[in-house]
Amino acid sequence: MTLANTFKIALFSLLGLSAIHGPASAQADAPLLSKVPPGTVLTIGDPVTQKALEVSGLDKELSFEVKWANISGGPQTSEAFRAHALDVGSVAEIPSIFANWNNLPVRNIAYRERRDPIANPIYRFGIAPGVAVKTLADFRGKRIAFSPGQAQGTLVLRALHAAGLKSGDVTLVELPSTSDVYPKALASKQVDIAPLGGVYIRRYITQYGPDGATLVEHGLRDDPSHLYAPQWVLDDPAKAAALAEYVGLWARATEWVNRNPDLWIKEYYVGQQGLSQEDGEFLVKLTGEQIVPADWSEVKKRHQETINLLADELGYKPFNVEQIFDNRFEKLGAAALAKSQ
Repeated sequence: MTLANTFKIALFSLLGLSAIHGPASAQADAPLLSKVPPGTVLTIGDPVTQKALEVSGLDKELSFEVKWANISGGPQTSEAFRAHALDVGSVAEIPSIFANWNNLPVRNIAYRERRDPIANPIYRFGIAPGVAVKTLADFRGKRIAFSPGQAQGTLVLRALHAAGLKSGDVTLVELPSTSDVYPKALASKQVDIAPLGGVYIRRYITQYGPDGATLVEHGLRDDPSHLYAPQWVLDDPAKAAALAEYVGLWARATEWVNRNPDLWIKEYYVGQQGLSQEDGEFLVKLTGEQIVPADWSEVKKRHQETINLLADELGYKPFNVEQIFDNRFEKLGAAALAKSQ
């Protein structure tokens, strides 16, 4: 069985999706309604923004009913889309790509990034104790934790590409990138290298640094964050109008978090997530400032590069990035920020 076929089978199992089919349906070009029709309801899977809206008081500006779903991440969100149990979700750049390859027509409707993505990456590569890795070039011949269809797995492929390596130059060990699976795999020498994110970066070095564990910076952009929705939701004029309103509030909630780090640590990281004050402070510093650009040209260019890389490495057919963006929403987030200043 080829490496590409192995990844495809793993991806179907992970996402609960069916066989690969053609691209997403053509983008709706109907103009967005200026007001949300009465009785409109959206089911939203975006727990972080839900809390930001609540703490900031911006939730009071919602003109439609929201049913919040405690769903995050590409696999869970895609499954909920397929079940018609969710209207919009918050993810990184990868889920919309794989959804398109798996006959789930979706489009990105909002985008944010980190102002300094190299200084504030989402992930760092954890190196197992005793393993000599200083640069990406040292990845050759190593065992690397790999999660197909998720941001961490794509970062691994991008890091290999940046170092002039192919997947055949390393051993990719398929492991789910959930909870503390990767730190434990590193500590137990199940793998030599694994992408770590969030509090696990700090905890891994704190716990295993004395044993020789290290971190390697990858120097790549890994910061895209999107809202995306199924095509059938976007084709509904009432729901599309509600999504447009939500995108504006999502952008304003992002800016509120930027401006209120201490309260965000207290209410979200400590109060809701149950993290320590130190963990919260680390995460705020790790994230840096998030911004919502009014122009998607650069993100689409990078997105297309990611599509092409994944297609080449995993055996998929490349497609035009325009298939997974709804340009009607491009300027809404930045416009809402400008209006609220």
